[in-house]
Amino acid sequence: MDPEIQKMKEVVLVYLDRSGGLQKFVHDCKKYNDSKQSYAVYRFIISINPSDIAELDATLGNYILHNPLQAAQIFQSVCFVAIKTLSLIEQLQTEAQISILLKPTHLPPLPSYILSLSAYPFNYTSQRFYMSEGIVIAMGTVTKYTQGARFLCTEETCPFSEGRFRCIRVHCPGATESATVRTDFVCSLCSSPLQEDMKFRVLGDKQIVEMIDAKILNALKGHSIDKSHFRIQAFTLFLRDELANKMTIGNHYRIIGIPACVQNGLQMTACIEVNSVQLYKPNGPSFVSDNFKYLLSLTSSSCWRFSAVLANIFASQVVPPGTYNTLKLAILLSLVQTCEKENADYLDLLIMTSDTLVIDRLLNYSLCLLPRGIRHPPSSDIFPSVSKDTHGTGSASIQACSAVLAKGGICYIGDLSSYKKDKLELLQSVLESRTTTVFIPGKKYGEEADQQVTVSVQTNFWSFVDVDSSSKKHIQKENFLIGQMDVSLIPVNLVDGFGLLIYNEFPSCRLSSPVVHHTLKKAINPEAMLHKVSQQFRTQDYEEFILFARNLHVELSSEAESLIQGYYLASRRVRRDSIHGSTLSASALKILISLAKAHAKLSLRKTVLEEDAVIAVLLLESSLTLKHGTSALCVAPNPVFPFDLSDENSLQQRDIYLMQCHHQLLKFIAAYSPGIHINTTEE
Repeated sequence: MDPEIQKMKEVVLVYLDRSGGLQKFVHDCKKYNDSKQSYAVYRFIISINPSDIAELDATLGNYILHNPLQAAQIFQSVCFVAIKTLSLIEQLQTEAQISILLKPTHLPPLPSYILSLSAYPFNYTSQRFYMSEGIVIAMGTVTKYTQGARFLCTEETCPFSEGRFRCIRVHCPGATESATVRTDFVCSLCSSPLQEDMKFRVLGDKQIVEMIDAKILNALKGHSIDKSHFRIQAFTLFLRDELANKMTIGNHYRIIGIPACVQNGLQMTACIEVNSVQLYKPNGPSFVSDNFKYLLSLTSSSCWRFSAVLANIFASQVVPPGTYNTLKLAILLSLVQTCEKENADYLDLLIMTSDTLVIDRLLNYSLCLLPRGIRHPPSSDIFPSVSKDTHGTGSASIQACSAVLAKGGICYIGDLSSYKKDKLELLQSVLESRTTTVFIPGKKYGEEADQQVTVSVQTNFWSFVDVDSSSKKHIQKENFLIGQMDVSLIPVNLVDGFGLLIYNEFPSCRLSSPVVHHTLKKAINPEAMLHKVSQQFRTQDYEEFILFARNLHVELSSEAESLIQGYYLASRRVRRDSIHGSTLSASALKILISLAKAHAKLSLRKTVLEEDAVIAVLLLESSLTLKHGTSALCVAPNPVFPFDLSDENSLQQRDIYLMQCHHQLLKFIAAYSPGIHINTTEE
């Protein structure tokens, strides 16, 4: 035996003993031995820490990283000797029956160990460990593959025709099913055909996944601040056995695996045989820019001023400061209320507008502030769909979509009135449950029974309705209540599904002069900085601010909770009719809490105050007025920004106005929800 190989075997034994791997190996052997059943292949998973191995023996460490298949054979030999010496598995006959899967805990953080899914050339011939990352865009159903099989010689006089485990075929990374099991294998002794002994075939789970580089998100924003060009291609991942169903469609993962090339008919497909999977969650910034800190200190005298100034100057590259303030505040609230938690507080926006061009630009600009802001292309599906797997298995593959790719972000679906009835009904169902169900007919995809797969949809939806075009498509109602808008083109339940219904301040027939001037100047010079505030608060500063703010963990104060509950109960009593009961949807309480939390985050606070609850109530009441008409609370048409914010005096006037609204709200609660105790200034 080669002295170097012998030395590496000794190091393997020392490492397994020191790392606890030997104890785990003995435990795994006991489970096989207790079953009293003979297998063609006995599979063992051994966790490897490359750093620890390299400290024991650099040669073995290098061998594991760069020749993992050959290194597995060294571990196989050591494990076989251990089994025979300690009599761990009585049924085991030959070393070939042992299948070793090495799982490195990590790889060296060096460029040569990183496999970019968008870089060229794609090195799929080295058959060594690489680390890669990307987003799952398609997932197949779990099917079976052959881990190993026993073959016997068909020539009766041949020693290999006896019932011993001499001819064993074991799956190798990247190998197809035909490489493990087929009918043209021949005996190495007499060259007679080999025949599989079917009762010893060992099956495992296999799942095919499509992953793509995270740069795809920049291409799906519709407009990107980053102007660089790049090529993106999806790659196939094979998840086997314990890794099956370890990935979720739409999630971002880091993987360690061995690249390979699989032939499918006349085509060759580059793929990665995955060895380990880790969910990737990038850390948000731990700071905001100095300009935002200075602005926060300047506005610290009031809990309402900071968010008001933010909304006033937001998106000055697209619209002039001071315009569309209510809409911009709602956008900022929706942006900071994004995360990938299961029971997150969502905040969806539906905008009624005549200025579709300006609104579209504003929403597109806002999308780019998040890592996962997706503009839905009309030619594709909003929600997951099913297609046949293209890798020859014939099984079903669930394809990702705009809503799933926007996980933890925003899905902007454009003009709502352009969608057909079935799409709107599906959207309504998703808004209510935050899940969608994919139906997989078993007969079509080679399964015995039909399947239903539930996919979580964790994103905020933005959409708008063109008031001018919608009014031409249907006859408008005549019996409107005070403050009510005609939204009958869209189903009532769908409108209620959106957290906020907003009507922008400047209809196109009377566009403000600043908006017209801004639009014309931008058309002449798109790169021009038209406002000084655009230089002081750059787009990058807003990106960092929103990522910081949305990661804040906020909690409701008892005062804010009482105010929200009081308003909700009072509104349910006030907004009702004799036929349908209360017109206030059951989701209104969640929306109120989400709005209040979002305003606290936007103000960089960790506690939701009464002032945050006041803004939440005014925004929701304004939305309810557009849907159902005014109520006894009777808020102004633009309650959060009743007048322009031009100087310190206007901010002071707004504070006084909001304090009056707060007092009016307390009186409303006392009148229509007397069971709720609210602390007032008189007390």
